[in-house]
Amino acid sequence: MRSFVGFFVSTIEDPELILEQNIRDLNDQVPKMNESIAMVRANVTLLEKENEKYKREISDLTAKVKAAIQGGRDDLAAQFAARLQTEKSAFARNEGQLSTARTAYEKALNVKKAFMREKDKKTNEAMNAIRDARRAKWQSKVADAMESFEVGGIDATHDEMLRKVEEQTAVNEARMQMALESVDTATMKIEEDAEALQAAELVKQFKMEMGLDSPAPVADVGGAGEKTIGKKVEVK
Repeated sequence: MRSFVGFFVSTIEDPELILEQNIRDLNDQVPKMNESIAMVRANVTLLEKENEKYKREISDLTAKVKAAIQGGRDDLAAQFAARLQTEKSAFARNEGQLSTARTAYEKALNVKKAFMREKDKKTNEAMNAIRDARRAKWQSKVADAMESFEVGGIDATHDEMLRKVEEQTAVNEARMQMALESVDTATMKIEEDAEALQAAELVKQFKMEMGLDSPAPVADVGGAGEKTIGKKVEVK
């Protein structure tokens, strides 16, 4: 219940909603004003028609009074003259009412013009304020998003993760260096060379057994020595 009441109150106090309602209220007053002006105009039209009627009656009665006088009927002329006087009085009253109605109609039109100018002005001001309010809300949402991004997002863990990666890299590099330093690379090279020589000797033996290669010419070397000795003897 408190949440509902709080939401209702915040909705009532929302400037954007109030301005939108003001715009609707101003627009709703236009048809009412037009209706009132139409009533004033209708009264003017009615008085104008009555005025024309009185003019016709006065003209007709005037003609009848003259005709009765010319016919020697003063009694009829007096009756027509009395009615003529009544019609003239009514015409005078109608003329005053028509003048007042026309003035009221002109004032109503001027009031409408002033109201429409004021309505347009207030509507434009309200629309600009509503756009500013919506822009402010959007900017507030963007600011909230950016603030949450900076506080709870990458910025909060970026430096820490970089430091951890650097520490882990340094530890692994140190371990690799220590492992390399602990290995006797010279001995490993000698052993590799010895294994290569043994393998070559084994291949050579296989070739000799298969008749693909002959033993080293040791005898030829000895014969060559004997010939040398013989030659030396002969020289003696």
